[in-house]
Amino acid sequence: MLDKKVVELLNSQVNKEFYSAYLYLDFSNYYHDLGLEGFGNWYRVQAQEERDHAMLFMQYLLNNGEKVELEAIEKPNIKITSAKAVLSEGLEHEHYVTGLINSIYDAAYSVKDFRTMQFLDWFVKEQGEEETNAENLVRKFALFGDDPKGLYMLDSELGARVYTAPSLVI
Repeated sequence: MLDKKVVELLNSQVNKEFYSAYLYLDFSNYYHDLGLEGFGNWYRVQAQEERDHAMLFMQYLLNNGEKVELEAIEKPNIKITSAKAVLSEGLEHEHYVTGLINSIYDAAYSVKDFRTMQFLDWFVKEQGEEETNAENLVRKFALFGDDPKGLYMLDSELGARVYTAPSLVI
């Protein structure tokens, strides 16, 4: 049986991951409206990842005999001001999610819940990758975003991204 506080945080994370998917779909739609299909694709794939992260948290709770508490998912409330700003908002959001994962890990550690800590190890690693990817996008846009040819090439690169489901065994 999992600790009550850990269960509460895991349930909250389910909803935060679904919110992340909504946010990234909003970003995707913004880029599609601009005609930057590659950027739109990159964030659509990102949304798929976040949805699957939510599903992994749900399955972990169910596998441990816990009730999943789904809440209403907020409409993304980030005011998008530019193509460049979206990338910065995405990086900031990944930092936020990393903090959430770390808080759950800390709660599990405090009650010696090694099984949950082991489950979260994958997410800790994943968040490192997510932050690196978001930082790289910000950096690349800073380098190439003001040059139409560079932006075209970057958009083409991002358009090649395909979704790969996580291989985490719960």
